[in-house]
Amino acid sequence: MGLTDISIKRAKPAEKPYRLFDGGGLYIEIQPSGGRLWRHKYHFNGKEKRLAIGKYPEVSLQEARRRHFEAREKLARGIDPSAAKKAAKAAKRGLAENSFEVLAREWYENWRLEKSEVYTEKAMKQLERDVLPYIGKIPVAELKAPDVLAVCRRVEARGAISAAHKINISISLIMRYAIATGRADRDPCPDLRGALKPHPSKPFASLTDPAKVAGLLKAIDCYSGTQTVRCALALAPLVFVRPNELRHAKWEDIDLERREWVFVYSKQKISSPVKRKLVVPLSNQAVAILRDIQPLTGDGKYVFPSLRHGQPLSQPALNAALQTLGYDTSTEMTLHGFRAMARTILAERLHFDPQWIERQLSHKTRENLGEAYDRTQFLEQRKEMMQAWADYLDKLKSGGIK
Repeated sequence: MGLTDISIKRAKPAEKPYRLFDGGGLYIEIQPSGGRLWRHKYHFNGKEKRLAIGKYPEVSLQEARRRHFEAREKLARGIDPSAAKKAAKAAKRGLAENSFEVLAREWYENWRLEKSEVYTEKAMKQLERDVLPYIGKIPVAELKAPDVLAVCRRVEARGAISAAHKINISISLIMRYAIATGRADRDPCPDLRGALKPHPSKPFASLTDPAKVAGLLKAIDCYSGTQTVRCALALAPLVFVRPNELRHAKWEDIDLERREWVFVYSKQKISSPVKRKLVVPLSNQAVAILRDIQPLTGDGKYVFPSLRHGQPLSQPALNAALQTLGYDTSTEMTLHGFRAMARTILAERLHFDPQWIERQLSHKTRENLGEAYDRTQFLEQRKEMMQAWADYLDKLKSGGIK
């Protein structure tokens, strides 16, 4: 049975919000405050989404059904109703149909489908903070190199050199989309070559002296913060993946029985037709850490969640933990530094084959082995290497190696 005005008016608030469904994904949410909000739940490109339709009684039952029908018509034509609503709002703000903001949001809805949710949301927030307020209203066909440079200069002025380069790349992607869809003739971003400050070349701080590594491992064992942060720090040297890969580790990707962690690694070209996966063999020590944290976080998505519901630990939080242990993250040790630590000691002290190490670091190799072999290349050798590495770290920590 569908909703009626009487059933909506008689619905009483509860301690938590609850929903009354009308059918086809349309429902009204009853708030604890007594507010009544129309929502449309739908799926687009395999993801569940919700469209805000309005507040009852300002939006009547009849009007909610009309808007719901229009949204379903858009879905049938392959249009995301939420994206269409954002574009309409932009137009209401006086933006031209082919303004840079409209094109940016249109591009984003297509681009984000092949990327991680965390990565794409971060990219859009950067556009909304540093780009759209300044060039969003400019017709995309009229955007010039000085306009883009002015945007990048503002970001450079606060010392965020790498962010300025990323913004230039994002604007270029949007302009190429505009060219492909017939809304612009050229991309002005390549004209900025040499105009932006160069990327800082300072390497990540890392400890590679065994005696100093031993001190760091002992400090991590004595960390008095949360168990989630302590376990993340303890696992970092054992797996030496990139910081974002560690923070976003998911339980669904980890097989403790097979002693493997398999995930799509982050440093890949956007245009790559095959998203390659990295197998991280888990040593006995790594499995023990994961079993230790599993009762606390195993029911959730992330192995190392933050206090914010549904979000992973932040990189600043983990680097702050290193600072709490007494390490300067600018000159001594960063979370990324565990990679250089492993790369150096595995080669110089343990004498493992550099090809095995590079494969475990998911670095690009010169051999043209083909995409199909990337997942299992040197896997047995890497299993042996990862266990030997964990055992070596234990001996360092116990004083068994000088």
